[in-house]
Amino acid sequence: MSRFEGPEMYRLIERLFPILRSITGDGVRETLAILGDHMGGLTVSEIPTGETCFDWTIPNEWNLREAFIEDGAGRKIIDFKENNLHVLNYSAPVDGVFSLEELSPHLYTLPNQPDAIPYRTSYYVERWGFCMAHSQFVRLKPGHYRVKIDSTLAPGSLTYADKLIPGLEEREVLLSTYVCHPSMANNELSGPALAVALYHFLSPRKNRYSYRFVFVPETIGAVAYLSRNLAAMKKNTIAGFQLTCVGDKRGYSFVPSRNGATLADRVARHILDRKIKTYDRYTYLDRGSDERQYCAPGIDLPVVSLLRTKYGKFPEYHTSLDNLDLVSPEGLQGSLDLHRDCIRLLEENRTYQVTTLGEPQLGKRNLRNTVGASKRMLDRDRMISNLTAYCDGNTDLVDLGEAFGVCALELIPLIEELRDCGLLRIAE
Repeated sequence: MSRFEGPEMYRLIERLFPILRSITGDGVRETLAILGDHMGGLTVSEIPTGETCFDWTIPNEWNLREAFIEDGAGRKIIDFKENNLHVLNYSAPVDGVFSLEELSPHLYTLPNQPDAIPYRTSYYVERWGFCMAHSQFVRLKPGHYRVKIDSTLAPGSLTYADKLIPGLEEREVLLSTYVCHPSMANNELSGPALAVALYHFLSPRKNRYSYRFVFVPETIGAVAYLSRNLAAMKKNTIAGFQLTCVGDKRGYSFVPSRNGATLADRVARHILDRKIKTYDRYTYLDRGSDERQYCAPGIDLPVVSLLRTKYGKFPEYHTSLDNLDLVSPEGLQGSLDLHRDCIRLLEENRTYQVTTLGEPQLGKRNLRNTVGASKRMLDRDRMISNLTAYCDGNTDLVDLGEAFGVCALELIPLIEELRDCGLLRIAE
């Protein structure tokens, strides 16, 4: 399989960036088709308008062909072809002439960020509107403006996709991301790019666990997916990661599951504490992405989020400033490395049992230096001794790393050495 690292992730984002997406419509389908090209195909599903998914109902499908505002001289002052964010997402169609006074309530700006175009939506209440830079809005002159939004809101379907990499066990790790935001690089496209990179990492491997990749429109897409797959997911999911906002270089953040103490929480915190050390720690009270659905009462899946700067915490969030300059191959690579470490630890995490009664004799197995040694060798001796002392059949690899103050991944070679000597066995 071809290499898929930070630079390849960035190029995929570049390709997906111009596509107009929403919670339904052809932009979602086009996006999923491109992602499928990079993942050997995806299983694409459609849920018709009007179908009930838990407490939600699939809305009409939305597609947009044209949208603009012209001034009295026929000059286009807003054209969605220049930026997808110019149109209120899910805007109803309109074609008419309006005075500035009549038009202004339908224009959305950010006075505190005058040069940014905001991202605004109206999925479940029918209205029309445009988004524009506030600096442009304040320059509009009284007069009449031609307004056209050539959109359709009609019965159709909601589209999502998934793919399962089978492992040696039926137990699964969920890797979910969303495909509904138009032309936002970090908040939208960094997540799917990371999912593709993790697919390339996992698919050639002989994995212990199965890996479920899920691509959904945010919120209602996750609700819809759960409504169709909940029984199997509750039975098999041992850990999950919501992939979003993973492309900038400003730092790292962590949003735990609602439970806060699942295997996913423990693994993520351990890797962050040992690899990153300084990062922004949030609680589930700070939730905001599809962890809301996966961790909801009665569903209670063990899903966490490892992010760069958290959604809502970077100034470019939900604006036109979340562009291709905000993400970078280096920022994406850092997130990929972090998630791969979490997966490695999940794969290796087991409880071990020492096979002797009482402290084992390490010297006769050439596991302890019998003459003076360097500090490095003495530290190794001490770690081997600690492993035989703490591997009691109840303490897993994550807790061993926590107890010893090291990254648990560093213990794996020593554990394998002790297993080869017959001093440790898997207790599970």
